[in-house]
Amino acid sequence: MKKNYFSLLPQFWKEKPISVNSLKVYLIWFDSMGAKSSCILVETPEIKILVDPGAAAMQPSYPLPDEEKSKLRKIALECIKEASKQADIIFISHYHYDHHTLPQEAGKIYEKKTLWIKNPNVWINHSQWKRARLFLRQLVGDKLQEVHAFDFPFDIENPLDTLPLAREKNYGSYTSRKKELLEKGKKWLGKLCKKWERGPWIDEENLKKQKIYLADGKNFQVGATKVRFTPPLFHGMEYDRLGWVTALVVERDRTKLVYTSDLQGPVIEDYASWIVKEDPSILILDGPATYLLGYMLNFINLERCISNLIYILDRLSPEVFIYDHHLLRDNRYLERAALVYDYARKKDKKLLTAAEWYKNEPLILEVAKNQK
Repeated sequence: MKKNYFSLLPQFWKEKPISVNSLKVYLIWFDSMGAKSSCILVETPEIKILVDPGAAAMQPSYPLPDEEKSKLRKIALECIKEASKQADIIFISHYHYDHHTLPQEAGKIYEKKTLWIKNPNVWINHSQWKRARLFLRQLVGDKLQEVHAFDFPFDIENPLDTLPLAREKNYGSYTSRKKELLEKGKKWLGKLCKKWERGPWIDEENLKKQKIYLADGKNFQVGATKVRFTPPLFHGMEYDRLGWVTALVVERDRTKLVYTSDLQGPVIEDYASWIVKEDPSILILDGPATYLLGYMLNFINLERCISNLIYILDRLSPEVFIYDHHLLRDNRYLERAALVYDYARKKDKKLLTAAEWYKNEPLILEVAKNQK
């Protein structure tokens, strides 16, 4: 693969899959290559799953001209379109535009595919509620049906009840502020619950007729390939206003892939514990959004991310560990996550970006060097 990302051919990713026994993972595009994305193609002898087929241009602070950022996004999308030709199934973990592409822009991605998607009706914030409906209307048109759920189908429990490690964490002098934030989060969730109750809901049974299935918490098996989706997980810290995501586990012949989607670190201790319990052969984990440090990420939660990754590194030895996405939007990511990389070296474990998997330097570092 050439170092110049602007010269990449859409099928470059075919050159170097991650191969462990009968499981292959192709890294289609990630942030380390210059556009926001964490798209992969998972292949077993039974199925091929394209995961999170979306790409977005980098944020204003990313040190490239807007024209070049836009071009990199277009190149990423061309690679995703090419990968979609190989896929039987498409999985969308949530409705941010670096994780899905609207059909009006690239409808061929979804043609003749089975879709497994994040539930658009519950455990979803306001903006993704709207984006999910826009996506589905563009995808199936008049076939989309909505229903009013006058009898809310389940009780909404406090999500912190499923996070005992995070709930019991001692924050020291930050404890009172943390309690205040959690109370605000509960009120925000209460407002969302009212929205979910009002609906209208996308009719799940009707979606199944279009070969579209809600993935949250579901298990599927195709031949010897097992596919599991987690229940909704916070997109970052507890009650993160960015909403929820669904993570993916694919297993065949005692070989396992864990793709976390946007856990942003992970920030939450229970998610780190879950990853360790899964004991994957291939782990694809997104790092914290350090480019937002002091804005949407505070130092307390960055410390949690670092501690959680060290916990993972101490207990797991995946054959391939890809650590990318949000972290690679920051030209100081190596400095801000230095404790993680130092610990990985101490344990003789490799944390690789997608760019490094292809023997390239992450673009953010290359650009930073050229600007000195």
